Amino acid sequence: MTVPRLLMLRALLDDPARERYGLDLALQAGVEPGSVYPILVAFENAGWLESRLEDIDVSAAGRPRRRYYRLTADGIEAGRAALARKRPSRAAGGELAW
Repeated sequence: MTVPRLLMLRALLDDPARERYGLDLALQAGVEPGSVYPILVAFENAGWLESRLEDIDVSAAGRPRRRYYRLTADGIEAGRAALARKRPSRAAGGELAW
């Protein structure tokens, strides 16, 4: 399990029932937006996430539709187990070091 995947799991597990979109998760997790989507796809393919497209009028909203992701029951269990196996330590500056 890579550090970006662990960071994404931690962000998703902050509120497991809440639907989140990619950029929101990237900002919370501190992961580059370009890395987020491959991680989300991998988690969804593993059955850890479910997703849906937002139902909006893109012209009225002035932005593209968002895809929202939410952890499944299996994802909550697997995510918690993955984080329990890989506990972060504190680096000299107080930042998390994996």
